[in-house]
Amino acid sequence: MRTTPAPRHRPLLRRWRARLRDDRGSATAEYAVVILAAVAFAGVLVAVMRSGEVQTILTELVRGALSL
Repeated sequence: MRTTPAPRHRPLLRRWRARLRDDRGSATAEYAVVILAAVAFAGVLVAVMRSGEVQTILTELVRGALSL
């Protein structure tokens, strides 16, 4: 059995329904998630690039390209 809300609560329900249907700000949240993912990826790249093994490989690659 479903009960209907009291008449004094109906305007409040209308406002909540309107807020739930409104998608303003969702694009901003999506941009924030993408930026956080990009920053995390950049952090991983920095950690990888600082490792000695990767620096050696890149140095050899650059030296090989410059010696042509």
